[in-house]
Amino acid sequence: MTRIRVATYNIHKGVQGLGPNRRLEIHNLAHAVAQFDADIVCLQEVRKMNHSEAAFFHHWPEQPQADYLAPEGYHVVYRTNAITRHGEHGNAMLSRWPVRAHQHEDMSDHRFEQRGLLHSEVVVRGKTVHVVVVHLGLIRASRVRQLAQLAQFIAREIPTHEPLVVAGDFNDWGALLSKPLAEVGLYTSTLERTPTFPARLPLVQFDHVYVRGMRELSHSVPSGRAWWRMSDHLPLISEFELTQ
Repeated sequence: MTRIRVATYNIHKGVQGLGPNRRLEIHNLAHAVAQFDADIVCLQEVRKMNHSEAAFFHHWPEQPQADYLAPEGYHVVYRTNAITRHGEHGNAMLSRWPVRAHQHEDMSDHRFEQRGLLHSEVVVRGKTVHVVVVHLGLIRASRVRQLAQLAQFIAREIPTHEPLVVAGDFNDWGALLSKPLAEVGLYTSTLERTPTFPARLPLVQFDHVYVRGMRELSHSVPSGRAWWRMSDHLPLISEFELTQ
């Protein structure tokens, strides 16, 4: 039996708070990612660079955040979604297993929100497992169009006989997600409501793991003061058994 442990986490660019009282949480997030002991970690709002924050925080890591957060020996894939005045940020995938290939597709629906999907092919004991990391828009109509684009990408790029994980911050508690994703064979790893946002007092589940060709074994959301201090989202951790 081949088990795969998947974590998805919106890290809020490694910084919490606003203005001069904001605090750097990237070092604590590195410890958190290591605690997941996940085979695949899907991250959103990951900074490649930010010159303003690097000047403000004395202990800003020299490495891009995806590389800094990766436990020793993990493979790192990062692609930029948004370019800002002081830097850029996007999605990342950290894998305990080798990565054969990866690609990025722009999912921006309007000029005020730059979004994208990150697709990686991970080799798990000789078998290809596809991993797609997403961060959908804040506007409902945008998410409808982005879900249609995601379904088209999967149908076009990913063979139906190969296992697939789609994980990330969908900015939706599930009402829009099930039908378009079910049409490409995906089902959610959390059939019951599992709130992940806001981290301090979670009320809705914005973070999801959808899979194809796998059977869920367990899922969990850690909680407590240490977690809500690190990001405005809580991580979702799910474990699966490959069935195809």
